[in-house]
Amino acid sequence: MTRAKRRVAITGLGVVTPAGNDVDAMWARLLAGRGCGAPITNFDASGFSTRIAAEVRDADALPITGDRKLLKFGNRSHRFALAAAEQAMADAGIAPTAADRHRWGCVVGTGMMTVSFDELASVQAHAAPDGELDATRILDEATANDPMAFCRSQSTAGVSLLMKRFGIAGYASSVHTACASGGQAIGTAMRVIRRGAADRVLAGGFDSMVSPVGLAGFCLLSAVSADNETPERASRPFDATRNGFLLGEGAGFVVLEAWEAAVQRGARIYAELAGDGNSLSSYRITDSHPSGDGPIQAMQRALRDAGALPADVDYLNAHGTSTPMNDRSEAAAAAVVFGDGVGRVAVSSTKSVMGHLIAAAGAVEAVVCALAIGRSTLPPNANLVDVDPDCAHLDIVRGAPRERHVRVALSNSLGFGGSNSCLALRHPDETRALLEAGR
Repeated sequence: MTRAKRRVAITGLGVVTPAGNDVDAMWARLLAGRGCGAPITNFDASGFSTRIAAEVRDADALPITGDRKLLKFGNRSHRFALAAAEQAMADAGIAPTAADRHRWGCVVGTGMMTVSFDELASVQAHAAPDGELDATRILDEATANDPMAFCRSQSTAGVSLLMKRFGIAGYASSVHTACASGGQAIGTAMRVIRRGAADRVLAGGFDSMVSPVGLAGFCLLSAVSADNETPERASRPFDATRNGFLLGEGAGFVVLEAWEAAVQRGARIYAELAGDGNSLSSYRITDSHPSGDGPIQAMQRALRDAGALPADVDYLNAHGTSTPMNDRSEAAAAAVVFGDGVGRVAVSSTKSVMGHLIAAAGAVEAVVCALAIGRSTLPPNANLVDVDPDCAHLDIVRGAPRERHVRVALSNSLGFGGSNSCLALRHPDETRALLEAGR
């Protein structure tokens, strides 16, 4: 006899985003549909074809409690992670104790920019001032001799800092699958709880590629919008005039618990994290297949994992980057997954407001889905004026928020390199009804 899956509850939420540095501020900006694009302030971007981004404001003022010495080991994006995770843990109202710290886990989606531009520039100025590297001088340079700089550069630095901060001593993992990282990290955490390897997991993603190196790469790939004169409209998913994504940064975290443990302690449950689906498109480094093949597999697998039908889905938080190919591919995928019912599924891309947070995107958008379920409100797809005819079959929320009871929400994250993630979240009342029915 097959044992029933252990259900997983979402009990804590936290974010740091260009739309706001806490959940309520972000939610208000999303509902207002005001884009966060603006001229870049983190560095001089005057020499780039794209000079705009969606930056986190007041990053140095982010409230971070506990041992502030940890900041020595962290970069800008680690600061985002610590602040967002702090919110999620406080929101959940629970923390590891000496008795249960080994039953807590931490899974994070991490970005690729692990060495800051300033640190690279410092090494170059000292060891290669004329463009020719003198390797013998590297160890004489201050950055190379700073063990903290080396620690900050490790891809595991984020999960280590978070586990140290909160006293987590159980399962640990970092996920690096580009734009799918945050979603896959949360899905991985769900599976860890399901199989009994942990009872509670802090999970999410963080990233900042708003740097000369990050922006240069995306400019060379022609992936980012160059609407420098109208940055607030640069991100317009599913619009016929879209021309690239708006680069963003930030962090999103959730606290996941075994359902029975959350119920036993009387926790507020935002939603059940019910399903996780993944696939690899292996088509192009920057695009999904026009047929939507990879996203189709991820969405269908998430629904099967959740024990849900396409007809149960009321909201799709689309990956919706505002690039010509990917929006079209995702729209094609939705047509296959939902079939004749595609027109009854409400769709919006919150990247239209806060830009593309890369490794943090899937985690922040999972938080958005939990809020949509809990508040029976769907954020609009901002900046949508002329719908692409290839996307016209979608019921895109536009103009204003939409009130709607959401039984099941899907959150898509489709990464560079072809990694696809889809999370399925279920309204807690729906889950309670299933449990009462013995399912």
